[in-house]
Amino acid sequence: MIQKNEELEVEIIDQGYEGEGIAKVDSFVVFVPEAIQGETVRIKILKVKQNIAFAKLLTVLKSSPYRIVPDCGTYAKCGGCNLRHVDYQASLEMKKQAVKNTLQKALQKEIEIAEIIGMENPCYYRNKLQYPVGVNENGEMTMGVFAKRSHRIIPTEDCKIQNQDCQKVAQDVFAFLKEHQITGYDETTNQGLVRHIIVRIGIKTDEIMLILVLTSWELPYEEELMKTVTNQNPKVKTIIKNLNHQNTNVILGKENKTIYGEGYIFDYLGDKKFKISPLSFYQVNPVQTVKLYQKAVEYAALTGQETIFDLYCGVGTIGIFAADKAKKLYGIEIVKNAIQDARENAKINHVDNAAFLVGKVETILPELLEKEKVRPDVVFLDPPRKGCDRMAIETLLNVLPKKIVYISCNPASLARDLAILEEKYHLEEISLSDMFPGTGHVESVSILKLK
Repeated sequence: MIQKNEELEVEIIDQGYEGEGIAKVDSFVVFVPEAIQGETVRIKILKVKQNIAFAKLLTVLKSSPYRIVPDCGTYAKCGGCNLRHVDYQASLEMKKQAVKNTLQKALQKEIEIAEIIGMENPCYYRNKLQYPVGVNENGEMTMGVFAKRSHRIIPTEDCKIQNQDCQKVAQDVFAFLKEHQITGYDETTNQGLVRHIIVRIGIKTDEIMLILVLTSWELPYEEELMKTVTNQNPKVKTIIKNLNHQNTNVILGKENKTIYGEGYIFDYLGDKKFKISPLSFYQVNPVQTVKLYQKAVEYAALTGQETIFDLYCGVGTIGIFAADKAKKLYGIEIVKNAIQDARENAKINHVDNAAFLVGKVETILPELLEKEKVRPDVVFLDPPRKGCDRMAIETLLNVLPKKIVYISCNPASLARDLAILEEKYHLEEISLSDMFPGTGHVESVSILKLK
């Protein structure tokens, strides 16, 4: 029986789908972050459950040929990345194998992954930076990233996954705040003005949005801040104040005030133009998003005669990406602001064969089918991390579209949903797109065809 705080020497026999090493000790599966398959390591057991345990890596006794020196000074402390100690090409294979293992275990059959599409340059790819601003143990204002599994802020100079222009804007803003003694937010006392600095960039347009998340609308030296930041960073096209005075982990509040520019920026995915407002969801790695969507549209094999449904459509990106190859598009999304953005994005791109509807997929989908008598030929599914609602899947199993293209960021919820859909559908192929280099996460796109 494994005991908490016990130190053991183990061999890493596999990788988990979040990049952690896996060892077997007696009947226990032991998860070891930062360990690589094939290594022999010394570990300390941190937590023991019924038949699994979690451990800390103490020493690498026999190293993997794929182990590299991390290129980031804060990697050991930060919670943002967990695969910077692995050669990039090897990390792609690890992700591919981890997804394969998860699906095979759930579906009880051999699964082949067609390909994993990597990045040519797997650094500085994120188009959205969110840095907390707070107070350190010495009472000094600090900005950076949260430490693993904590809200302690680690100052960061050069994050390897954040866009470099966004980082410069954040650093310039922070320097201004410090110089003018504008306070950071102290979570322990719920005091202080500035909670987060958020910077978004249109990778294709070079337009930058700055959002300051504040506990009050009153921002000292507001005019001077605007002039300083825009003089130092001409790509900044809009600056927005966001009010969040709740004692919460949620970053953005619901109210915004634009203090410079139009309150939004634009970006392109392929030849499609998208408006990005402060609360818009927009994929954080547009380079890989285009590759993912191209694969999804290729899987759909549209002829121009199909009615397509885009479920969990967000701001309409995948639907608009595919709309000119279809007869009619229906998008469904529960977030009202996202649907407003989707409708505007359709207008911007002259997509006049689209209808975007607000509500739960499991509610709107049956209404479309029963009241409007609309039946989809192809369904694009891109649900949140928890996967599809069971009622939505049951509805699809009743409607039986010819094809389902399922985009997922979570192999576990994908596996669960595929197991249900396989009652009527055949999983023909699955590909991966490495949307999050340096981390254990990966995006997948599957094509299911009616049996």
